[in-house]
Amino acid sequence: MSNTVEANSLVTLHYRIALPNGQPLISTFEATPATLQLGASEMLPAMEQLIIGLGVGSRQVFELEPEQGFGPHRAELVERVKREHMPDEAIEPMSIMEFTAPDGSRYSGLVREIDEQSALIDFNHPLAGKAIRFEVEVIGIL
Repeated sequence: MSNTVEANSLVTLHYRIALPNGQPLISTFEATPATLQLGASEMLPAMEQLIIGLGVGSRQVFELEPEQGFGPHRAELVERVKREHMPDEAIEPMSIMEFTAPDGSRYSGLVREIDEQSALIDFNHPLAGKAIRFEVEVIGIL
């Protein structure tokens, strides 16, 4: 059992992802801590790199630029989808819609605008293009 986070550690931690103004988006501090396997794509690689070397009991706050976080907002991931290719249900602007790719994988997009013929769907991660604050407290290393 190590006292320092390593690249392949199984780590129990609390974390919070917030906007730079402090508005929390995801937080485990008020709930059960997360246990994550580093190197298994359970956390963004840039965030994994930030916690490597931290010791049990340490608490850190990192400011990440969009490129370190969820990447830049990419215009090519915003596309117009015809209504006939969408589920036959009421669709609200600014709602998340699930799609199934031809290979069966599922993905989601944010409905930016919608009319009778089509909808403008943004397939970027909701935090793409945004700077974020990443706060972490290492509870244990297994």
